[in-house]
Amino acid sequence: MKILWEQMSVKVAKQQQLTDQLIMEMTTQKYRNKFGKLLMYEMMGAIICYLMALFVIIRIKELDTWYLMACGIFTIAFLAILPFFTLQSLRRIKELQLADTSYKDALVRFAKSKKRLLFLQRFGLYLSPLLFLVILPVMNKIMNNKDMFTADSNAFPWVFIGIVLVGVVLFSRWGYGWYKRITNSAEQLLRELDEE
Repeated sequence: MKILWEQMSVKVAKQQQLTDQLIMEMTTQKYRNKFGKLLMYEMMGAIICYLMALFVIIRIKELDTWYLMACGIFTIAFLAILPFFTLQSLRRIKELQLADTSYKDALVRFAKSKKRLLFLQRFGLYLSPLLFLVILPVMNKIMNNKDMFTADSNAFPWVFIGIVLVGVVLFSRWGYGWYKRITNSAEQLLRELDEE
């Protein structure tokens, strides 16, 4: 009877270990899937940003005043730097190793990665209206060979710019909210590991 009991205990322990391993693998997959789609969208956005930055670099000689050149340099820097750091931060949070560390360590590393990712998104949220206002004169000069700062204009372009600016702010806020929902959902998924 004692031998049977010991054999049953070993089988139950193995089954528990397999169950825990399966739960960890499923949780890791769910966790990575949450950020996989987001990473794909950010990669497409980064490609667009890099293409726009390249376009401005190629045509930068057409920015013939110091203020247009400053706007061009700011545009290039913003379009090149922010997507790079956002992609890096997203990869870091997506590839967080859950099975190789303790629960507490995984939560701590997740919290740091989440904080950095959301900081970058807030940074982009606040600077995107500024980028919009800075890129307008750059593109107007490159595409139409007109300096927005010195050209006479009627009220229509400024009303249109105001409406688009409101749209940019609303879209940026929506994107930030989306990031918050996904990171909060992933954090909840990690917290459920402790309950099991």
